[in-house]
Amino acid sequence: MTIVRLGYVAMSMELQNASPSKTMTFAQFQKIEDREAALRKLERIALSNLENTLRLLKHNAASDIHFYRLTSRLIPLAGHEELLDWNYMKPLKEALREVGNFANKHEIRIDFHPDHFVLINSTEKHILKNSIKTLKLHYLLLKGMGINPVHRCVMHVGGNYKETEKSLERFIDNWMDIPNPIQKMIMLENDDTSFTLDDTLYLCEKLEIPLVFDYHHHLAHHENENWRENWERVVHTWSSSPLPIKMHISSPKSDKEFRHHSDYVDIKMFFNFLKEINGSIPQIDCMIEAKQKDAALFRLMEDVKKRNDVELIDGSSFHLK
Repeated sequence: MTIVRLGYVAMSMELQNASPSKTMTFAQFQKIEDREAALRKLERIALSNLENTLRLLKHNAASDIHFYRLTSRLIPLAGHEELLDWNYMKPLKEALREVGNFANKHEIRIDFHPDHFVLINSTEKHILKNSIKTLKLHYLLLKGMGINPVHRCVMHVGGNYKETEKSLERFIDNWMDIPNPIQKMIMLENDDTSFTLDDTLYLCEKLEIPLVFDYHHHLAHHENENWRENWERVVHTWSSSPLPIKMHISSPKSDKEFRHHSDYVDIKMFFNFLKEINGSIPQIDCMIEAKQKDAALFRLMEDVKKRNDVELIDGSSFHLK
């Protein structure tokens, strides 16, 4: 019997005034004449984001949720080219450690999904340089939390540039410019427009990167519709990871807007997948990418409870019979 654990992304629909993504634009920063005062305001926003992250983790622990994606917007303007002298980690040291200590104590798996502008296979050197800088920020945040950074950042392969093979090979070439500790942090997922499961597996196997299978993306964009033929290869990419296999689950908004995420998860679609992989692995952690965040998780668990082919473990986990 395979254990299934559910997680959700960044925001809660249940907690009020708990955004971990409050921000300040650089234009707003510039309007504050006293630069030191502006930096202190950035630090206050970042501390508020970390305080709300801790609130969210406490909410997760109380709800038996063991899997959570941190927002990549915890520290506004971190790494901005005009703020390179700002040592943002120092004033956040205690708050970061508190978040990490809580996650570790309650065994909550946390990770990141850097924004779409992080492109390892970019044709532009400055974009690659900025991407590495952004990935380093994620690495420092995890280290500051006391979280092992290995396999904590899931990314798309990047831009296709209408040349799939060349774009894949450019990823491999640029990968050599990524510092080793940051390489070890990365997971790759198949996407819904540019790189299929087969494309992504090619990179993951060649570079020893875990593949996060996005089932919805695969249904929207594939060469070989039968993902089952590649499932053992997906599992093998996780063979050296300290973490359980991870996947993404979401449902189409509609037939017309198939690539867009729905508010909730279609349980029939989800279990079509789970039935196929049951018994092939001991555990799978499923990140829900639905518009209703934790509310989607809670509704999905209510639907799961009505089934006779599962055995409940707790508020977000179950065995497949």
